[in-house]
Amino acid sequence: MKKRIFSGLLLGFISIAAMAQVSNTLSPYSQFGLGVLSEQSQGFNHGMSGLAIGMRNGKIVNVQNPASYSAVDSLTMIFDVGVSGQITNFQEANRKKNAKTAHFDYAVASFRLLPKIGFAFGVVPYSNIGYNYYSAAYNDLNLSATGAGSSYYNDVFEGNGGFSQAFVGFGWELFKDFSFGANFSYFWGKYDKTITIANSDSYVNTLTKSYSTSVNSYKLDFGVQYQTAVSKNDVLTVGATLGVGHSLNGEAKLVTSNYNSVTGLASTSRDSVPDAFRLPFSFGVGASLVHNKRLTVGLDYQMQKWASIDYPVQTSNVTLEHNQGYQLVSGQLRDRHKVTLGTDWVPNPMGRKYLGHVHYRFGVSYATPYYNVNGVKGPRELTVSAGFGIPLVNSWNNRSTLNISAQWVNKTADNLIKENSFRLNIGLTFNERWFAKWKVD
Repeated sequence: MKKRIFSGLLLGFISIAAMAQVSNTLSPYSQFGLGVLSEQSQGFNHGMSGLAIGMRNGKIVNVQNPASYSAVDSLTMIFDVGVSGQITNFQEANRKKNAKTAHFDYAVASFRLLPKIGFAFGVVPYSNIGYNYYSAAYNDLNLSATGAGSSYYNDVFEGNGGFSQAFVGFGWELFKDFSFGANFSYFWGKYDKTITIANSDSYVNTLTKSYSTSVNSYKLDFGVQYQTAVSKNDVLTVGATLGVGHSLNGEAKLVTSNYNSVTGLASTSRDSVPDAFRLPFSFGVGASLVHNKRLTVGLDYQMQKWASIDYPVQTSNVTLEHNQGYQLVSGQLRDRHKVTLGTDWVPNPMGRKYLGHVHYRFGVSYATPYYNVNGVKGPRELTVSAGFGIPLVNSWNNRSTLNISAQWVNKTADNLIKENSFRLNIGLTFNERWFAKWKVD
């Protein structure tokens, strides 16, 4: 039976990987860089705004710091899956619009591979791309008030895609209280972005620019954790993570089409930029303090070095090598900094009352943008989260948990579109004693 369940879950992971390219965002900001970056958190820390680097617990799969895998015990098999849905309000000047999205988020698993070595695998998102909006203006500014006798044009912007990673990882307790871990990921994804410039004047051509890429590469992440008792009732865990920056070997493609509605003739040109995308070097540090096995408080800091990465842009500098002026340009991206504060409280984990075993979580994070918008700094991101970890108790299972959390995400910047999102996350952690040996007297 366990082999059948394991095989079914493995097939489920493969299905999730196939669905990973379905975008769960409608943000116009997802057109920049590699899209809207995923928090990469699971059910246990969604309610803490993604707090992870110093989190260490044998009942969770903490993908963000692989050193934590060594905490899983020798009897346990953990499966964790999650879905999310969100409502977003977009505001520009006095105009407002709402949008709804839903998505299957992640699937991860972990178990003890060897003494002091934990193993994990799964599929998690890296970024999402999805948007559809337009801007309109009159060509004749003197007649724009009435529109009489003037022509107008629409710029339509559409895009979809995203990037994901399927990983295997291990955490090894090298010596007492100190662990090292690594995630080895297959990194893949694609995007298709289109800009269509249409004019009400039939004598003016319709111009379409189609940008696309497809990436298949790898991703390497490392982590360490050290845990120590600072008092009789307090345990401190400090951790650090490092992500290796490297080229993704993806080719950026541009197809430009010009259509004349009078003659019915169309012209098409193609351009490309080889080796156009890179993953940034990243690092993070964090710590968590567990008091009396009931209250956990933690703080994380993360930084991604995007500013040193050039990004493919169509410029006005037409060269012989790039007939459309499509080339790598510096200054499009900027370093991203993120600070997260979170807490988890269990009223009475050793008591007999059900409510005493429920996890109550709260978190807040602040992140700077990693891209520029028309030469100016993009929107900063403020996230406030709260959630519950509800034990599932019946005659055969008292270790699994239903994790429910809500997040409010605010993105704002001067003279740019403002976004307010309400996100609901649901995760289910199956914590099974698959490797226990039963004795009959």
